Amino acid sequence: MSRSATPHTEANAGPVPVLGLHHFAWRCRDAEETRRFYEDLLGLPLVHVIKSDHVPSTGEYCPYVHIFFQMADGSYIAFFDLGDDLAAAPSPNTPAWVNHLALRVESEAALLAAKSRLEAAGVQVLGVTDHHIIHSIYFFDPNGIRLELTTPTVSADVMQAHARNAHADLDAWNERKAQLREEARHG
Repeated sequence: MSRSATPHTEANAGPVPVLGLHHFAWRCRDAEETRRFYEDLLGLPLVHVIKSDHVPSTGEYCPYVHIFFQMADGSYIAFFDLGDDLAAAPSPNTPAWVNHLALRVESEAALLAAKSRLEAAGVQVLGVTDHHIIHSIYFFDPNGIRLELTTPTVSADVMQAHARNAHADLDAWNERKAQLREEARHG
């Protein structure tokens, strides 16, 4: 039996394999405004709408619409319109550039075409930014959510080399972070 096909029992209670992203959900101010941005501008088709007055997981009363846009790999971006015309508030202790959703496009040419299309629609775009393994552009949706469109610029072999070093790189960061904390305490 392969590792991923191993049944999960109490005796071998390892992690359940995560197969991929199903959806990422965020609050939106207006479902139609959000639909125009994601479907008409970014080309992600609206494929499912859930309307309810009660939250299925908690049972609480909160009229909403939950809209889903499908990406080419079968995963979704989803939004909740709670009917009050409010967007999600940004995190007060986090710079605006930190929290974002990065979406992969096919090529550098596709990235540049997306940039041109967004700018022609009046969307302010930052980049193309070189991250050494990807090139990216950044912009905000109508709800204030920072989006990144990105395309890989290195081979799978280069990414595998990075993966082999990932734990050592994180360990080095943790050591530096501890030093920074110590300096801040005595500084």
